[in-house]
Amino acid sequence: ETISNDDSLMSWTGLLSKAPSGTVLVCQPNDSTIAHMGELSAETLKYRGVLGYVVDGGTRDAAFIKKLGWPMYFRYYTPRDVVGIWGVESTGEPITIGKVEISTGDWILADIDGVVVIPQPLIGEVLDKTEEIMSTENELRNMILDGMDPQEAYKKYRLF
Repeated sequence: ETISNDDSLMSWTGLLSKAPSGTVLVCQPNDSTIAHMGELSAETLKYRGVLGYVVDGGTRDAAFIKKLGWPMYFRYYTPRDVVGIWGVESTGEPITIGKVEISTGDWILADIDGVVVIPQPLIGEVLDKTEEIMSTENELRNMILDGMDPQEAYKKYRLF
């Protein structure tokens, strides 16, 4: 199904205009054929204070966006633009990517290894557990670097 170029760009620029500063924009386009981010949009979002972008879809202009230093996580590369093909249907609604439901207010953590979603009600619990694991892991690392056998360290900490 296609939409007019104007409707497509009005919906996309509307999303760019509404994206709140200090947040990560997450998009479920339900499409696997076109780019859902390009250099002008990425530069616009960075300028507006959006911290990054996660999309269950594609991107173009990736080399420019990488040089921009703006974090973006996506499934595939394509030169094919959204204009006249795709439009934003809604914003602020819960979405599902894979089997993970993502809602406004959830924390998004992403790096080269992947993307993790922390549901808003679990943020405190996850932070506490993460600090505990990191503390134990750092202690374990120090013990190994001080000469402890790795298997003995595992037996002691039950973590590796």
